[in-house]
Amino acid sequence: MTTTVQPAGNPNAAAGEQAAWVSCSGCRSLVYGKRYTRLLRVCPECGAHARLDAPCRIEQLFDAHSTQAVPVPATQLNPLDFVDQRPYAERLQQARARTGQQDAVLVVRGRIEGRPLVAAVMDFRFFGGSLGVAAGEAITTAAETALADRVPLLIVTASGGARMQEGALSLMQMAKTSNALAELDEAGLLTVTLVTDPTYGGVAASFATLSDVVVAEPGARMGFAGPRVIEQTIGQRLPEGFQTAEFLLEHGLVDDVWPRTELRARLSRLLAVAEQPGEGWGAGEEDPVVRDSQLLDQLPAWDCVQLAREAGRPTALEHIGYWLDGFVELHGDRAGEECPAIVGGIGRLDGLPVMVIGHQKGHTTAELVSRNFGMPSPAGYRKTARLMRLAAKLGIPVVTLIDTPGAYPGLTAEEKGQSNAIAENLRLMGSLPVPVVAVVTGEGGSGGALALGVADRVLMCANATYSVISPEGCAAILWKNAAEAAVAADELALDAASLLRLGVVDGVIPEPEGGGHRNTTAMSDAVRRAAVVALRELRGGTVSPASRRRRFRAFGLAHDPESRT
Repeated sequence: MTTTVQPAGNPNAAAGEQAAWVSCSGCRSLVYGKRYTRLLRVCPECGAHARLDAPCRIEQLFDAHSTQAVPVPATQLNPLDFVDQRPYAERLQQARARTGQQDAVLVVRGRIEGRPLVAAVMDFRFFGGSLGVAAGEAITTAAETALADRVPLLIVTASGGARMQEGALSLMQMAKTSNALAELDEAGLLTVTLVTDPTYGGVAASFATLSDVVVAEPGARMGFAGPRVIEQTIGQRLPEGFQTAEFLLEHGLVDDVWPRTELRARLSRLLAVAEQPGEGWGAGEEDPVVRDSQLLDQLPAWDCVQLAREAGRPTALEHIGYWLDGFVELHGDRAGEECPAIVGGIGRLDGLPVMVIGHQKGHTTAELVSRNFGMPSPAGYRKTARLMRLAAKLGIPVVTLIDTPGAYPGLTAEEKGQSNAIAENLRLMGSLPVPVVAVVTGEGGSGGALALGVADRVLMCANATYSVISPEGCAAILWKNAAEAAVAADELALDAASLLRLGVVDGVIPEPEGGGHRNTTAMSDAVRRAAVVALRELRGGTVSPASRRRRFRAFGLAHDPESRT
């Protein structure tokens, strides 16, 4: 919130005119009105984001002169003839006069950086943005309009919850709007929620959190029950920042926190997922992949282990940064956790929208610790599954980058179902209806690696490894001596040349002399080219879960591994 201060020397000036000084409610700094407007009502001192009404939000987000109001069907005005201290009908009439709106949601067609969409924008000024029959009808109409237009839907939330004066009919809007979003899921249309302050109750527990991508403005609060209700219920003080956007991101409940100044650009990147390249996509790309194991220089397996673990090798985010345009990272398992050892999101690979997901390590000790050394928790695999399902819905390919010593083997991981999470991913990947390419870029450690590796094409960097167990672990168990790790590495056949001969991988990506860490740009470019060639081949044919399952069905059978495909 902000306070408007009258212009000095003019006590009759309107409080909202641009010449006024505005007092930030966050830090109490005074900001000149015109400057505050230019800054999109964000305090230049503390970054506090003031609330916006729906017309102002639409003006800020959409291209100039691109919006068109979408009419919303009439609903029952006062279905319960509700009266508290004043008749509900009288309160409605007053809210309409004050805001100039029929209810708490405006629906528009428009464009953001030229890309079309439909938006439903909530206005907290109207009954606290509460969800009643008219607001529910507006959200549903917006979804139906997006479905008819075959364009993405954006929902901007600002609500205190359900509208009590409309009783059970208000409650039913939660199901009504949720069903409307389900129809967009079935149609493969992108849905995005922008959470603004505050978003609570029935709105948070329905359409607000059902979108494919949920982002929040800094400091925006969202939850089912409000802080005061929770404190009264549990009899405890809540932690600082509870239910804020930053808290929600830390707990995997939103995809990201986006400053208001970056909303248009970032939303535009997401909307680009609907744009497909032409028939000739990737046609001129040179294929770097070696598919004949006899053409490979085979290093001792233990040397490959050391090179695969080299801290200077490109990380997943570095690969992504090198070869994806417009990357939008998505966070969280939507069930209470965010795992930093898995990164993923949507971007454009030479113009083709793709979902890229990878294990993330780091180069320094601090980075490795912050990423749990690339060992995912169950939340990481559930985040992976969520992003893969989104790719399947949108009809875009999946590329995975595998580099992990294995799934995290901790107490909390077992308590939260590590085995279940990995197993679910194996089943899901075998069922995805879109092309899937997996690249082992470093360590491929057991089931924690395979959980990202059930793909139509599995490629491997020349000095990477892929194994059922680490050489040290194998040596300790079978040789009763971890010092025999080099011998175990040879016996495990975990190097790229051996795995190509076995048919476990379909091809090997050569590395710069001395290893990928010697020239990270060249390494990333080789991975990019390999992914483009593989995806072009898969897009040109028929991709089906059945063919992917046949590939894995054949492993271990007594015949030529070439017959897998």
